[in-house]
Amino acid sequence: MTAAEKIIREYSGAKIRVMEVCGTHTHEIFRHGIRKLLPEDIELITGPGCPVCVTPVDFIDEALWLAERGITITTFGDLVRVPGSEKNLAAARSSGAKVKIVYSPLDAVAYAAENPDEQVVFLSVGFETTVPAACLAVEHAKKAELKNFSLLTANKTMPETYGVLAGSAEAFLYPGHVSAITGTSLYETLKQRGISGVVAGFTAEEIIRAISVIVENFKKGEPFFENCYSNVVKAEGNPAAVCIIERIMTVCDSEWRGLGIIPKSGLKLNAAYKAFDTRLKFEMPEIKGRANPACRCGEVLRGDCMPYDCPLFGKLCSTENPVGACMVSSEGACSAYFKYGMETTMKNEK
Repeated sequence: MTAAEKIIREYSGAKIRVMEVCGTHTHEIFRHGIRKLLPEDIELITGPGCPVCVTPVDFIDEALWLAERGITITTFGDLVRVPGSEKNLAAARSSGAKVKIVYSPLDAVAYAAENPDEQVVFLSVGFETTVPAACLAVEHAKKAELKNFSLLTANKTMPETYGVLAGSAEAFLYPGHVSAITGTSLYETLKQRGISGVVAGFTAEEIIRAISVIVENFKKGEPFFENCYSNVVKAEGNPAAVCIIERIMTVCDSEWRGLGIIPKSGLKLNAAYKAFDTRLKFEMPEIKGRANPACRCGEVLRGDCMPYDCPLFGKLCSTENPVGACMVSSEGACSAYFKYGMETTMKNEK
């Protein structure tokens, strides 16, 4: 038993709820069986760290609106299966819509250049880790003077979201990949506001160490922050990535599935790049989606319930037939519970 495991196993005291807000952390925690190490007084809960999961139904319906008008949709694979109000993009593709899977936004730009007779839209979702690539794609399209490429944005940023979720956990397991872009100054600010957490890596040892650091600091009774992934995450982050985001994007309010509209938690193209803004280019109407009322994906993302509390989980909703976004994505909480078996995550089954 390592020193970190000993700290965790021997803890007994006030309840510590730790929310991981990174989909990769969620799956690594499950894959390594880390929950089995935890005593009753430490609970890991899953937050809104999956970009596909937090993308609202409205956005999927917007993409369907475009696809039904003959516009070519380019996107990463997971988004194709996320349900809209009535269907998903996979169903639209089966009905003749042009929906292409790409591996990067630059692939979408290349497709647009090769097919000048098609209007090509890239579905830009994700956190600070993926935004720089979308920005780079727009720069390439502008330099190439492409008139047939644009972004439909649903990009999210984490800073404002921690305040919204602060009451759901005693400490956050901050996302390593996002932190590598943004740096750590945000977390120091959050500490001053009474919000605690640590940045963690992704191996079993790194996650366990991060949890042990949370336990040790929690016992002191003061807000805290520590960077447990310092070999990758630096205080200054990635200045080049931040620079391209600030040059091409501007902060906006954004809707999160399950959390509603969070002020200043999104990014959209700024005025200098408005020609590549899909909503402006096609004068899109405001579209309001309707989520399946039986799906509890929103509550899972808030940490208000576990996936197996949803009446659809493992019955009508599975990875083969997902009803909610959290079951679609490889980073989703419901997907993780379904893949690894919910019995491995429930303390009374240890």
